[in-house]
Amino acid sequence: MKEIDAIIIHCSATRAGQDLRAKDIDRMHKQRGFSQIGYNFVIDLDGMVENGRPLSIDGAHCNTKGFSESSYNKHSVGICYIGGLDDASGKPADTRTPAQKASLRELVAKLCKEYSIVELLGHRDTSSDLDGSGEVEPAEYIKACPCFDVRSEFSNFLRNTVIRP
Repeated sequence: MKEIDAIIIHCSATRAGQDLRAKDIDRMHKQRGFSQIGYNFVIDLDGMVENGRPLSIDGAHCNTKGFSESSYNKHSVGICYIGGLDDASGKPADTRTPAQKASLRELVAKLCKEYSIVELLGHRDTSSDLDGSGEVEPAEYIKACPCFDVRSEFSNFLRNTVIRP
């Protein structure tokens, strides 16, 4: 089996309360030319965790290169929760239900026990550091996904840490 050392969390960029399932994302990704759903897991509004693309196959959720100089698709788990846009204006917002938050925490904890995870990021955190400060700041995000700060919410989940100068 391939080495997995990162988790990238995404949102579906759908309005709060809009019900979507892994099969719907699979259909949308196929319409975009993917062979199948790009995410490995999808967390539904009710907190149910659905399987997506098998972990044995490279993902199609984040082609950015991280510290390993290899596309995250090759060495990460892609988790997508349904939501990410507020209901009123369709602007980025943390719309996770309590059930989604609980399921996401459980899934991340499980994956961190099973794999030597050294990076746990939101998709937005994989944007380029345009000003060279050593940190990707909000003004540099190419997208708001997943619409919450993964690093601060999950800061205590990693057994290993990547030390950057």
